[in-house]
Amino acid sequence: MRPALFVFSLFALAASSAAASDVEPRLTLPAGDWAVALTFDACSGAVDDRILDELIADRVPATIFVTHRWLKRNAAATERLLAHADLFEIENHGENHVPAITDQPSVFGLPTAGSLAAVSKEVTGGAAAVAAAFGRAPLWYRDASARYSRDAVQLIGDLGFRIAGYSLNADVGASLPTAAVTRRIVSARPGDVIIAHINHPERPAGAGVAAGIRALVARGVRFERLDAAFPLPTG
Repeated sequence: MRPALFVFSLFALAASSAAASDVEPRLTLPAGDWAVALTFDACSGAVDDRILDELIADRVPATIFVTHRWLKRNAAATERLLAHADLFEIENHGENHVPAITDQPSVFGLPTAGSLAAVSKEVTGGAAAVAAAFGRAPLWYRDASARYSRDAVQLIGDLGFRIAGYSLNADVGASLPTAAVTRRIVSARPGDVIIAHINHPERPAGAGVAAGIRALVARGVRFERLDAAFPLPTG
């Protein structure tokens, strides 16, 4: 199977230097192929074993973005991820879950970095934590809001990271009810990069994520990690 190609749009960046942006990737697939990429954010809090158990039980590969603060609180979950390194690609969600935005004070109620120095600290601090815990340097970065100011996008690239967006938001920050999350995942189209959260076991959204994954497995959907779907250029 040929590898997928990285396709994205920084639509808001063209509007003004003050705009934040989404990065919206999709897998570019051969005709007739049916694959999606599952990505999860572990921002803070705990681990949702309903999701992790389902991924392991059905041998579903996924890319998981972790913050340093999540790693510090979830040693047992980290060990489970390490024990299934063939399934899970661990990437950088930042040190303290701070949006990489310099030109507005908050987004979605979260205080932003506010400066390039703060963005750099957030990105490099998260990367160091991933490398220390998992023995490999991360390649991808997703910030706390999946929104980025223009200068932050440039800086993140200069630091050597690719920005990981999504094309299908499954749980809207783990805020949706079970059935709604399941419907969103089941509605995925070939090539979608799906985002969900794996750090809210106390919310109903995680049950919907697990049910949605089971439905895609039953349908015969193929799952890609970002490292396989979007390989680094060679030569």
